Amino acid sequence: QVQLVESGGGLVQAGGSLRLSCAASGRSFSTYAMGWFRQQPGKEREFVAAISWSGTSTYYADSVKGRFTISRDNARNTVDLQMNSLKPEDTAVYFCAADSTSVQAGNIDYWGQGTQVTVSS
Repeated sequence: QVQLVESGGGLVQAGGSLRLSCAASGRSFSTYAMGWFRQQPGKEREFVAAISWSGTSTYYADSVKGRFTISRDNARNTVDLQMNSLKPEDTAVYFCAADSTSVQAGNIDYWGQGTQVTVSS
């Protein structure tokens, strides 16, 4: 069992930056692929970024590539999402995700409760 708790969301102006963090508890964090999804009102949850269990491979949605960076610290059981050059269309609830195989596939083993990110124009 893995519990995920996100933090770092908030309100920021367009062009600004935010850093989201996800703290994981439970066993075997370092064996899970980790990632972030987001959900806007009235829309389905969508993939944002993922990182392999070792941290050597990262994956990004086209909409955030070049602006967002995902990283993990297996010693601290955390995964972060650095978000730069934020746009109003990045406004969403962001969810941390953990999966034993692939986060990008979307069949997620564990979800966090979500954190709101609001980007004003």
